[in-house]
Amino acid sequence: MSTAPAATELRRVHAFVSAFTRRQAARTVDFPGGFAALDDAYALSRGDNHVLVDGPTDPDALPARTEDLLAHLPHRAVYVLDEATAAACAEPLTRAGYDCAKVLLMCHRGPVPELGGAREVDLPALRGPLAESWRRFLPEADDDVIRALVERRAARRRGAADVRFLASHDEWGEVAAWADLYLDPASGTAQIEDLVTAASHLRQGHAGVVLDTALRRAADAGCTTVFLSALADDWPRHWYERRGFVPVGAVHCFERA
Repeated sequence: MSTAPAATELRRVHAFVSAFTRRQAARTVDFPGGFAALDDAYALSRGDNHVLVDGPTDPDALPARTEDLLAHLPHRAVYVLDEATAAACAEPLTRAGYDCAKVLLMCHRGPVPELGGAREVDLPALRGPLAESWRRFLPEADDDVIRALVERRAARRRGAADVRFLASHDEWGEVAAWADLYLDPASGTAQIEDLVTAASHLRQGHAGVVLDTALRRAADAGCTTVFLSALADDWPRHWYERRGFVPVGAVHCFERA
C-alpha cells in the first residue's frame, strides 16, 4: 500500500511515465519541454509514436512542432502530463483540429492482496487473445492495424527494468484476462497497464485475479507507488476505485487523425 502524499506520488508517476516512454521508443527527438517518441516498426500505433510534453513548453509553438516531428505518420498525438501546461496547450491544439481526452493516473491506496492466481506468460501466448480484443474494440481497423497493436507489446520489454505479462487462465488453460506489469524497484514505482478480459470470460473474476497478482508482485518487488491509467469518463475507473485506486493526476491526450 502506498503511503506517500499525493503530490509525491504524482511526481514519481510522471517521472516513471517519461522514463518508460523514452526507454521504450526506438528513437526520440527532444524539444524544450518534451520529446517525440518514435518507432517506425509500429508506425500505426499512437502509443509508440507521439509527442510527450513533460515540462514547461511554448503552447503556441506546439502544433507546428508536432506537425514537423510527426509529419511521416498518418496521425498526430500529443500527451501532456502537467495540468497547468495542458490547460495552456489546449487552445492552440484545439484550433489546430485536435480533440482531447482525459486519462486519469490512479495510485493504489488499499491493502495489498495476499494472493493472486495469475501467472507470467510470454507474448506468443497473448497474440490470439490480443487480436480478438482489438477487433472487438476497433471493429473498423484493418489487419495491419491489428497486427501492429498486437506486436507493439514486444517493445514494452525495453520500457522498464522489469516488465512482465500476467494472465489468468480458465479451467481449460485458455487465457481469460491479462495485463502488463512494469516494475522499477530503484524508484519504488510500478505501473499496471492494459488490463483486459476476453469477451468469452467477462464477469468471471479473471480481471480481479490479474490485478491482485500484479499488486502482490509489485509489493514483493519493493514498489510502494503502484499506478494505472483509466479514462476519466469510462466505467473501469469506478471498478478500480472499488479496488483501492484513487486519482492523483491525469494525462491530457490531444489527438487528430
